Amino acid sequence: MSALEAVAILLAGFGAGMINAVVGSGTLITFPTLLWAGYAPVTANVSNTLGLVAGGVAGSWGYRGELVGAGPTLRRLLPMSVIGAAVGAVLVIVLPPGVFEAAVPVLIGVGAFLVVAGPRLQAAMARHRPAADGHGQTPGVALLVGVMLAGMYGGYFGAAQGVILIGLLSLLTTDPLQRINGYKNILATAANVVGALTFLVIAPDRVVWEVVGLIALGSVAGGIVGAAVGRRIPTTPLRIVVLVISVIAIVAFVTR
Repeated sequence: MSALEAVAILLAGFGAGMINAVVGSGTLITFPTLLWAGYAPVTANVSNTLGLVAGGVAGSWGYRGELVGAGPTLRRLLPMSVIGAAVGAVLVIVLPPGVFEAAVPVLIGVGAFLVVAGPRLQAAMARHRPAADGHGQTPGVALLVGVMLAGMYGGYFGAAQGVILIGLLSLLTTDPLQRINGYKNILATAANVVGALTFLVIAPDRVVWEVVGLIALGSVAGGIVGAAVGRRIPTTPLRIVVLVISVIAIVAFVTR
């Protein structure tokens, strides 16, 4: 790894940590950076998942104030995210590498679309549920299944998992957006933790620890900053950055 590549990965980790805390989709920053640095897709995905755990924890801690009284809901949602993530992480390893490589451009494209279309999708979802009362309610079957599927996606690849979770929670709960963002951080981080542990057990040879360390260091700083200023950062510029990087990543991936 050259000095330039190390700096790029560190900065990508910072950007991913910040974006994950505010919007979700940080993998669309780090994953293309790792591909640019020459890492194989599965190796990049595994190392990226491990590295982003630390940033997710930092972002989740920063939103702890929004989750006061949310324990009962989280106790029902967390197991679903964990189960889904474990299944998704196993699929990354047991399926032939060609399957993951073929899926990457599609997954990046879907993730980018969800990031860009997120506000419109959330607004449309909000029109179909009752007005938020701030007290929440017991998660229904649809939300539990949706969180499990989002966790599976997160364990397999993870880009824009946060956007998916925000959309689900906006549609199927009456909680205010800031609390929903807090839920999103916890659930997405749980999926990353499970994916990371699964990779460590069944594919330790795919882990590049210097990459994990750089992404972890950058994402912790980014998660702290993102959580601190999450209510003030305009999300539109962040979405544009993610879209541009995603397009570049897709082009670079299919023409390599």
